Amino acid sequence: MQGMGGTLSGSNPLILAAFESALRHQALIVLVLLLIAATAWVWPYTVPKPKPATEPAGTDPGDKTATELAEPLARKWLRVSFGILWIFDGLLQLQQAMPVGLPTQVVQPAASTSPGWVQHLVNNGLSIWLRHPISAAASAVWIQVGIGVLLLVARRGRLSQLAGVVSVGWGLVVWVFGEAFGGIFGSGLSWLFGAPGAVLLYVVAGVLIALPERAWIGQRLGRALLGVLGIFFIGMAVLQAWPGRGFWQGQRDPHATAGSLTSMVQTMSKTPQPHALSSVVSSFGSFDAQHGWFVNLFIVLALAGIGFALLTGREQVTFVALVCCSILCIAVWVFVQDLGFLGGVGTDPNSMIPTVLLVGVGYLALTRRPTRVALATEHVRPTSLRSLVSSPAALGITAVVASFGIVLVGAVPMAFASVNTHTDTIVTEAINGQPEPTDTPAAPFQLTDQNGAPVSLLTLKGRTILDPVCTTDCPLIAQEFRQVDGELASTKNTAFVAVVANPTYLGVQFVQAFDSQENMNMPNWYFLTGSLAQLTAVWNAYGIEVQTTGSGGMAAHSDTTYVIDGAGHLRTILGADPGDTASDSASFAALLNKEMRAVAAA
Repeated sequence: MQGMGGTLSGSNPLILAAFESALRHQALIVLVLLLIAATAWVWPYTVPKPKPATEPAGTDPGDKTATELAEPLARKWLRVSFGILWIFDGLLQLQQAMPVGLPTQVVQPAASTSPGWVQHLVNNGLSIWLRHPISAAASAVWIQVGIGVLLLVARRGRLSQLAGVVSVGWGLVVWVFGEAFGGIFGSGLSWLFGAPGAVLLYVVAGVLIALPERAWIGQRLGRALLGVLGIFFIGMAVLQAWPGRGFWQGQRDPHATAGSLTSMVQTMSKTPQPHALSSVVSSFGSFDAQHGWFVNLFIVLALAGIGFALLTGREQVTFVALVCCSILCIAVWVFVQDLGFLGGVGTDPNSMIPTVLLVGVGYLALTRRPTRVALATEHVRPTSLRSLVSSPAALGITAVVASFGIVLVGAVPMAFASVNTHTDTIVTEAINGQPEPTDTPAAPFQLTDQNGAPVSLLTLKGRTILDPVCTTDCPLIAQEFRQVDGELASTKNTAFVAVVANPTYLGVQFVQAFDSQENMNMPNWYFLTGSLAQLTAVWNAYGIEVQTTGSGGMAAHSDTTYVIDGAGHLRTILGADPGDTASDSASFAALLNKEMRAVAAA
């Protein structure tokens, strides 16, 4: 039966079609901006220039006109690698399940083990996404792709620092609202499961990129980064070793409760993925079930060893730590995190890859000194408008502006969505189907309103079906009517009519109790009832199915709304299922508002 708590599926064809349509339209703009950015970025490399001569940074420091410091290798590695990661993450947002699946299958479960204040904060962000699932999902694609492109093309100077700041800003938004602070306030926190959140590592990278380039000269930044990472690894080792958290046990007894790691791996092995990978992950899960204590001991010692090695700040020891960290992270990425981005709702490769990248950047910053390169001929002051426009500085600014434009393609709709409290009508249409236009005479009726007065179709223009003792859908639908009534205050001659849909509770006292409970004190609100024969005739005339359920006297019934014009003609049929969330209800209110205005204006 239609109604009674419908659910919006991530594979809903209307949602998928709308998501694909939004992406296609925005992709045209993005493609133009991407071509501009790529052309401006590549152009200087096509101009013949003298072969640069490199020399140690300390050579001839007074020769400022002939040479300049090249971008430090560590910074370049950080900027390019995380730029690629941001683009990859943006492309993952193209998956069809993102509009509905991301908030319901990823974000909400991630916050479920966190304290109430964290869940409240995350739910505020989710409400924006759920009110505007299409624009929010499409915006996430272009914001992240744009940040990635921006990091790649903004190579030097303040514009490059700005790219780092932009990545920090969006990264914090995702970390708070998308990862619930990386789960650091929840139970089961573990480095193996991605703590303290993959996006927080992106934020760290953005902060490093936003630093002035002079901070990268010398070994100080490298030592500081490796020291922070060393402390982090040691802290994660202590957390992993903490007793009573389930990491020291496997599951030798099939009937016993599985340990935390075993349970996680077994869950990940069931994620939709290639059979070869699921087989590998499942095998590791079986191994950990039999040898959980030894597996956890190895992980604890490895984390602690890597942490102490990074704290030494010695080049050779740090190199060994980098190699060991890379091996451990790749193993965890495959066997525990299952690559992180599979299953249709994965938004990033999880935390292991960015961890390795940050450790590698710290090692490069510690061991590689910046070099000086000869200034190319294009650094000469332009002497004409043409040379000015084609100068490397102008081309670099053009590439950055175009890249920032890609970010704005996503950020602008997201900003509008965050302040728009009206839910997109596509949510209700996806649950109940699109409005069905019609132009046929509405079936007449003669019933009694909540005040005991007779009411007929001739004096009314809108109606739906409600159960006076329903505790699920009907109160939500009633509140939707109140919302629409307030929004239609300037539209005269409109009425909201409900007809009892419960064969047991037919008396006027029940509809009065419902109105009192829901505060339905609107002057143009009519809750109609009558004898069972009268109501059955109305139900049959309007195609309403009513079944008793025996649960508190409630009845199962269709949730349908009819918009009727002043001439008594049926103009639109709307599914009125309020769905599972407040966003779904608000979406129906917006749709009803739109349809009633259209009829009133006709």
